[in-house]
Amino acid sequence: MSRPRVESTEPQMPDFRILGPLEVAGDDGALLPLGGTKQRAALAVLLLRAGEVVSTDFLIASLWGDSAPRTASTSLQNLVSALRKLLGAELLLTRPPGYKLEVDKDRVDLFRFERLVREAVGQEPEERAQTLRGALALWRGEPLAELAFEPFAQTEVFRLEELRLAATEDLIGAELECGKDAELVPQLESLVARNPLRERLRGQLMLALYRAGRQADALAAYQDARRALVEELGLDPGPQLQQLHAAILRQEAGLSPAAASASPQEQIEEVAGAVLGGRLVAVLGTNCADLAAQLASRFEYPPDEAPDLTRVAQFVALTKGSGPLYDELHLMLSAGVPPTPVHRFFAALPPLLRERGAPHMLLVTTSYDLALEQALLDADEEFDVVSYIASGRNLGRFCHVQPDGTSCVIDLPNTYATELSLERRTVILKLHGGVDPTPTRALESFVVTEDDYIDYLAHGDIGSAVPVALAAKLRRSHFLFLGYAMCDWNLRLVLGRIWGNEGVSYRSWAVQPVTKPLERQFWRARDVDLLEVPLDEYIGALGRYLGLALEEAVAS
Repeated sequence: MSRPRVESTEPQMPDFRILGPLEVAGDDGALLPLGGTKQRAALAVLLLRAGEVVSTDFLIASLWGDSAPRTASTSLQNLVSALRKLLGAELLLTRPPGYKLEVDKDRVDLFRFERLVREAVGQEPEERAQTLRGALALWRGEPLAELAFEPFAQTEVFRLEELRLAATEDLIGAELECGKDAELVPQLESLVARNPLRERLRGQLMLALYRAGRQADALAAYQDARRALVEELGLDPGPQLQQLHAAILRQEAGLSPAAASASPQEQIEEVAGAVLGGRLVAVLGTNCADLAAQLASRFEYPPDEAPDLTRVAQFVALTKGSGPLYDELHLMLSAGVPPTPVHRFFAALPPLLRERGAPHMLLVTTSYDLALEQALLDADEEFDVVSYIASGRNLGRFCHVQPDGTSCVIDLPNTYATELSLERRTVILKLHGGVDPTPTRALESFVVTEDDYIDYLAHGDIGSAVPVALAAKLRRSHFLFLGYAMCDWNLRLVLGRIWGNEGVSYRSWAVQPVTKPLERQFWRARDVDLLEVPLDEYIGALGRYLGLALEEAVAS
């Protein structure tokens, strides 16, 4: 015989509400009487730091400021005693040097709001918008409005309102990604009127107006923003707002919501058009897992350590010296890394570009091997290599290796223009250095150890070390990132220094087989369209569209 069910007699923890007038709701939903202003203020200070020990001195300063009476300590004890009777002694604890409000943070609307905002990061636009709408629905008005004149309130209210406004901007950004535009204009105009110096809102208004077919109004909104910033702060709009203004003037395709939802075929057509127009720079990432594993095995790297290439290389350099490290890398890389279909694709492009009268391609890579060069040699194509020097007296410079094997260190990159021409042939820009196949190995160096990367970061003018002809191409081109993952932070650093604060100026694309939410957020923040497809499949489709006989290139 089953026992009768016994209902729990434990009282449920109250609901605490800060995102509006301060409220505490009991088990039945009825609001608890919170007492006078000082008692409500003491509860608010403890709630804002729920789960933390709040010192007596901090509470007194928060409640009375510089005019605390001599009886402040006694008054505070009385306030805490009254709150304990209201909430229960198990929630409000004495913990030296003060008190601690021990509550489940999901019973506090502020912490639920912050959790939802965090969860929205990395979600797809529709889901992100829904999550943010749920977060903002927790707000019931101005936070702590009845405590506005308490000493602690001004700073805390400003912080809370800033969190609310930032979440509102995130929601509008997600809705813009979903293709909304005209319906957002009234809300944005109201928000801008209340927050005239908020550049992100200004940019969102400009974009919504432009997408609604109101280009003139979008440009006028920029001028309004500029006047407000100059008059109030003596500053011009920031780089992002200036870049958006320029994009609206040029009516760039990437501003259209249709561009973000273009089909894979439409995106292939756009990339192919940029290739044939000589306006595309390809950035080839590299998978160093095999190289790291070989190096770890060769030098008995500790098995309990993560086999990341930079960490393994650092271990070898410290225990054996950089000489043995370079010797082993040279042997591994000189053994020959077979070209992939991606390499074969770019090796098959030059005849088509010459036939169309288009410039050859600039191919940027972070790999150390010679697979790309081998693919071009197999196709009987000439090319220049511009490679970063990571060690020795020329550290921080680039060297230029011509098709006949002659080489030189580029001492004056700002004048090194005619020596490199995409009108003549393909150029490979190796940002991490690489193997030198010549007997002398004079130009061989690798950005590979942790110390190498630190030196690379410290070399602040790396962007200005790139020859001027290539730097100009990098600033004025569409980009196609192939297999380039977010973990390649060093490449982001170099491209960021080349682009300056402006970021990508032309619509660009990234192709990765599988991406995580943080990866998608990374590309979205840089206005780069992400295509989640295997590289070989994508390159095959692009090659077929351009009419390249890739199978023949591979077979040869």
